[in-house]
Amino acid sequence: MDITWYGQSFFKIKGKTATVVIDPYDPEFVGLKFPKDIEADVVLSTHHHKDHNNTGGVSGSPLVITGPGEYEKSGMSFAGVSVYHDGSQGFERGANTLYHILIDGINVVHLGDLGHVLTDEQISQIEACDILMIPVGSVYTIDAEAAAKVVAQLEPKVVIPMHYKVPGLKFDLSEVDLFLKEMGAENISPVPKLSVTKDKLPEETMVVLLSKS
Repeated sequence: MDITWYGQSFFKIKGKTATVVIDPYDPEFVGLKFPKDIEADVVLSTHHHKDHNNTGGVSGSPLVITGPGEYEKSGMSFAGVSVYHDGSQGFERGANTLYHILIDGINVVHLGDLGHVLTDEQISQIEACDILMIPVGSVYTIDAEAAAKVVAQLEPKVVIPMHYKVPGLKFDLSEVDLFLKEMGAENISPVPKLSVTKDKLPEETMVVLLSKS
C-alpha cells in the first residue's frame, strides 16, 4: 500500500486492487497545486469546506462518501464517525466526519478537521488504528498538544501529521515542528510517500513525515 500526501488533508492511498482519495481541495482556494489526472475508486470528504470537498476533481467515476455510515467498495470497507470541527460541539465550525478505512488488511484512520480530543464512544466506533492521519496545525483544528493526546488515545503504529503550514498555502497554520516536538520526533526527515504492508508495520508508534507531492 502506498500513501501520498498533497498538502492539507488531501491523500491518495493506493492499495493492491483499488485507490482511495481523501479530502481533495480546491486549488485556487487553498493556494496549492492540484495533482494532474488523479483517479480513484472511492473519494472521501470529511466536511463541506472548499479545502476538503473537491470530489469533482477526481476522475475514474469513484464512489463519493461525504458523511457517517458504513460502506464497501472494491474489497475495501469504510466507516464514517461523526465528530466536530471545533471544541464546542460544532457551534463554531460545524460537523466533521472521521473515517476508518480497511484496505489491504490495514486499518487507516483519517481524522479530517478534528477540533477536539475523542470521547470514549467515538474511540469505540473506530475499532482499530494502524495508520493515523491527524491534523496538527491548530487555528481550525486541534493543536500539537491535543494531537499528541489523540495519538495516545488511538495508539496507532504509524502517525502521519497533516493540515499544517506548507509553502504556498493561503492559510496561516502552525508549523509541523510543534507536533514533532510533542512526539519526540524532531529529527525525522520527510519522505515522498509511505509504502507499507501489514506485516511490515512497526511494533511501536512511529511518526512518518510526508513531503507534499
